[in-house]
Amino acid sequence: MDYIEKCRRLDQELCIDQVFDISKREFKILNKQACLYFMPFLVNSSEIINVFLGFYVSNNEFSLSNRIAHQNLTVSSDLNKVSLSVLEGVAVIVVEDDKECYMIDVRSYPSRGISEPETEKVVRGSKEGFTENMAINLSLVRRRIKSGKLRTILYQVGELSKTNVVLIYLEDYVDKKALNSVQKALQDVKITELTMTDKALEEIVIGHKYTPYPMVRYTERPDTFAAHLYQGMFGIIVDNSPSAILGPVSIFDHMQHAEEFRQTPIAGTYLRLLRFFGILISFLFMPLWYLCIKLNYIPFESQLFVLENTKNVFLQIIMIEMGIEVLRMASIHTPNALSTSMGLIAGIVIGNIAIELGIFSNAIVFIGSISAIGTYITPSYELGLANKITKIFLLIAILIGGLLGFIIGVLLIVGYLCFLKSFDRPYLYPLLPFNLKQLIKQTIRLPYQNKRPKD
Repeated sequence: MDYIEKCRRLDQELCIDQVFDISKREFKILNKQACLYFMPFLVNSSEIINVFLGFYVSNNEFSLSNRIAHQNLTVSSDLNKVSLSVLEGVAVIVVEDDKECYMIDVRSYPSRGISEPETEKVVRGSKEGFTENMAINLSLVRRRIKSGKLRTILYQVGELSKTNVVLIYLEDYVDKKALNSVQKALQDVKITELTMTDKALEEIVIGHKYTPYPMVRYTERPDTFAAHLYQGMFGIIVDNSPSAILGPVSIFDHMQHAEEFRQTPIAGTYLRLLRFFGILISFLFMPLWYLCIKLNYIPFESQLFVLENTKNVFLQIIMIEMGIEVLRMASIHTPNALSTSMGLIAGIVIGNIAIELGIFSNAIVFIGSISAIGTYITPSYELGLANKITKIFLLIAILIGGLLGFIIGVLLIVGYLCFLKSFDRPYLYPLLPFNLKQLIKQTIRLPYQNKRPKD
């Protein structure tokens, strides 16, 4: 294919005459016609200038590849690959009488600065978090794992979006069965676009589309990501997403937090056990309290279980649960400058007036608040939502069947979790199948051992 035909094909593929953010510049180098394609908003202009300066030095012998003084230069005759490179921000040079096109990586993507993730804050430790730039995220991981065993495999997902997806794992550490499964799943992805990035990819790759429980763990912390790679997990980083995917996981992996490893083993164990207790409280406290009310049982002779009107208790419980969730969503969308005011209005004004008007009883507001705190201390946001759905299911079971409904509901939930798997890893591991050594490691923050890594 001659020079004119290649330029015509690229003009057609890139729709040069119909877009303003893709530039085409024709010029000559030593009496040879050449054409440069690039996206002005996605390139580093100074690097392009340096590339052009290299064209007009050295002797009269023309060799473009020897004149381009850039560390990232590739050549290709595949025009589909060349046009895709232009759309990704790579500068492409087409030269007369040359079969190959020259692709120079001068990309400079717009991105926000590195900051601590809002949902995974720690008192001690790194304040670095992933950004929407995949290159920055990979560099943050490489800083923490300086090993040739770290493998990175690039996929492009989406027929139109061509979203870059990187599978990351540590050789000799990763679960081979899970790795083969996710590699096959990524290769078989057939989708037009990947606008919602990692979440859309998860639904396609994992397969459990209708389960409330998260089959992978999301994290925005590179240190957490690197630590889980050493534990045998694989990671997936999707371009344009500040969160990374980790798998395979069990329910215990969702209940760990980086703060536990920044404290002494005793303090870390205390925090972990306290967190486990809070998670149990988040979805069991309200159903157990409602069961006692329905059975007219008053444990410990507490006034908390004495209600004058028990006819509309279930309705009050559902209203308080939905109300807390609405307030949580409102706080997310409220600007930081107004979030404190919104909290005061919600907690003091609305709460007190609702009690005075008789919409809610004091006990229900108190129980709902305790359950909400348990949800907020759950490290995994996705697990917190799943526990809330489980709690509503148990409340409905108690409403219908009382004590028998509660027992059947609990058995159904436990049985469902027993059959649930994340890439063939049992979701309740190490409880099922039972592994005492791993269970101790999951419940107790053990001290770091001075031992040799895997060869």
